[in-house]
Amino acid sequence: MLGGGAAAGAALLAGCSGDSGSRPDASGSRSDEERLRTRSARDSAALLARYDATADVHPRLADRLGPLREETARHLEAFRSADRPASGSALPSASASASASASASAGKARAADVPKDEKEALTALARAERRTADARTAALRDAPPELARLLASVAACGAAHAYLLTAGGS
Repeated sequence: MLGGGAAAGAALLAGCSGDSGSRPDASGSRSDEERLRTRSARDSAALLARYDATADVHPRLADRLGPLREETARHLEAFRSADRPASGSALPSASASASASASASAGKARAADVPKDEKEALTALARAERRTADARTAALRDAPPELARLLASVAACGAAHAYLLTAGGS
């Protein structure tokens, strides 16, 4: 599954290499882009809250979830950032994740939503990652090139997270 998702993501990234700017036009694409970026940021914030709630209910999983949570925080910051880095990097530095963490904590998921069994909690988190990755992949066709590259990259990362969460062990 991961290999197929990565191959599809690579093909999408390769197909989006032409225009690096947004494509505002009379039909309101800029507004559509802003809505898609806002929705993507909201989805990342929800995932971040799920990671936090899962770690709160299952403290033994905190070390395992930490790196995935930090990547999710960087995704949130990337979607919230209005300016894309000139270097072509889609994700901001790790220092940006601190502000993403703080702002996402305000909408923290309820611990009551986290299964009491560790394996079930990881499976539920993996399902959330998969749903979000699938939604981002579906949004690619309507996204302008720069946002499409970001969506494809983050969707591929989410698919990897889902795999890692259910792969057993660490």
